[in-house]
Amino acid sequence: MVQQTCEKVYDLNSVVNGQLVKGTKTVKVLNKFNNEVIATVSFVNKESVNNAIDVALEKFKSDKLSKYERYTILRKASDLIQERKEELAQDLSREVGKTIKESRVEIDRAVQTMLLSAEEAKNLAGEQIPIDATPNNDKKVAYYVRAPLGVICAITPFNVPFNLSCHKIGPAIAAGNTVVWKPATDTPITAFKLLEILREAGLPDGYVNLLFGSGREMGEYFTKNNKIAKFTFTGSPAVGRWLKENSGLRNVSLELGNNSPNIVHFDADIDLAAKSCVKWGFANAGQTCISVQRVYVHKDILKSFKEKLIQYTSELKVGDPLDENTDMGPMINPREIDRVESWINEAKANGANVFYGGQRDRNILYPTLIENVNSSMKLVCEEIFGPVITLMEYEKLDEVIELANDSDYGLQSAIFTKNINTALYAAEKITSGGIVINDGSTYRADLMPYGGIKNSGIGKEGPKYSIQEMTYIKPIIIHLDNKVN
Repeated sequence: MVQQTCEKVYDLNSVVNGQLVKGTKTVKVLNKFNNEVIATVSFVNKESVNNAIDVALEKFKSDKLSKYERYTILRKASDLIQERKEELAQDLSREVGKTIKESRVEIDRAVQTMLLSAEEAKNLAGEQIPIDATPNNDKKVAYYVRAPLGVICAITPFNVPFNLSCHKIGPAIAAGNTVVWKPATDTPITAFKLLEILREAGLPDGYVNLLFGSGREMGEYFTKNNKIAKFTFTGSPAVGRWLKENSGLRNVSLELGNNSPNIVHFDADIDLAAKSCVKWGFANAGQTCISVQRVYVHKDILKSFKEKLIQYTSELKVGDPLDENTDMGPMINPREIDRVESWINEAKANGANVFYGGQRDRNILYPTLIENVNSSMKLVCEEIFGPVITLMEYEKLDEVIELANDSDYGLQSAIFTKNINTALYAAEKITSGGIVINDGSTYRADLMPYGGIKNSGIGKEGPKYSIQEMTYIKPIIIHLDNKVN
């Protein structure tokens, strides 16, 4: 299906019902480290989008897959992803800019996400309703099933494009839905290859339809088509809010932004905390929704923690993401570096101090540590989505919990402490979709329920929980007359 015009350069088109669909506009996709062209992608128009939705709806209505068939397809897809791990990781590294080590981890996680989705397809069930426990219902039997919603519109991001696509497509198939899928424009190659893998695994044409196009235009096309039953979106809060406002009464799952607080209490393992903050603060150049961003350190250990933070940050190798020794690569594009730099400069103008890093080299912004910041600065109150960690001091636990909660976001948070009482007290008081104890806020296992509150989104991911979001409860009531022949 992929047309390779020369080594590592792909000519990509959308796929509807298994057929390539040429668009009306072509854009280039660049290697994020060296700016070489790695793909050309044609964008489809409104007619092609509506046709893809029609195909998906017709497949949903007329060509049902059994739970066992869904399981078999997803299990085979998981195996194929494992077999092609290195090829997929190399493509991922080029189109995202994440290191080859991080890319391999993402593919390993995608293997598990598809496997978990496969297993959940076999476990999809309802239960009996004790309807005769209420008056005048002794002649009735009732139970419910979980029924698929229909056509799922999946919109996936650039930062973890392969695994987060599996988190939407795997559960959608497992639940018995069909899909129209728009991946990020920056990451089309791995999207194409994931669709190829699904088709090779036995997924019939039309169950997943891959559409390339600009986010703004495609969003308009999708939201104005009432045949879509549900939207599942990972991306910016602004776009998520727009999608919610324009989707009407339809089901929406949104995984949006965060400015994750990480608390380092006076009794923490300082070495562990510093290593974790560096690892998770600069993973994928800080371009993760739950990246370590706001680090609150108790005043008694601030000096020693800061020294450790500088030490471990200085040990990171920054550069070519395909180099096996590289720890951090480029950001997704120069515009994003410009934005992060402007936020840093704004903070510096208001008294902040960059005590490590801050340099820029082409598409790379080096790991940056900043202190003397406050909650009015964008580096603190907004989502940085770049390789920047802010450091702040506190004295009392309740004080820092209040600071952690002083945010429009609430996706995931962390605390480092050796005291289980402190840990559980903080876990209860911090308003966040998830709390990590003695690891960074960025930790995520693919089987866990994952999702935020406040402006961080709506709904939960993780195959089991996504399937609940992609199905509805349908009660079935049977009236019995108790006559036996």
